[in-house]
Amino acid sequence: MSTDTLTTLAALVGAALKAQGEMLATAESCTGGGIAEAVTRVAGSSAWFDRGFVTYSNRAKIESLGVDAGMLAKNGAVSEETARAMAQGALAKSAATLALSVTGVAGPAGGTAERPVGTVCFAWARNNGQLASGRMLFAGDRDAVRRQSVIHALQGVLNLLGGTQ
Repeated sequence: MSTDTLTTLAALVGAALKAQGEMLATAESCTGGGIAEAVTRVAGSSAWFDRGFVTYSNRAKIESLGVDAGMLAKNGAVSEETARAMAQGALAKSAATLALSVTGVAGPAGGTAERPVGTVCFAWARNNGQLASGRMLFAGDRDAVRRQSVIHALQGVLNLLGGTQ
């Protein structure tokens, strides 16, 4: 997906959020703010984007998002449980009505047999209690894994709001 296509996807997400009166927050680990950068590339995004949290370290997840340290130690940073806690934390600590999170192993190092390089966990939470999560295994180098993660996270917002790309 080219930069222009990613911007188009972000604009579609923004239009869907705005049409439904929703406000987005992001909680990012392995994407390092890439989702927030993609959505703020869209003119007028302040109407539907509240803030982004880049919580790369476990400590940041705990301090900035209120992720439970015991749950994090039990499940690891790259888990759907942690992704759900990150999304719920971003929702609680922002003015957003919908939050997404991403945490994973972008590589080239850091993978394990259980969580190989390319493993990325996602979650989407809404202030109405709706919560969805998933795990993907992406191929490619670090940049490719991160880019695919941004796309998947944004597509997940569209899916949650009832629109597809």
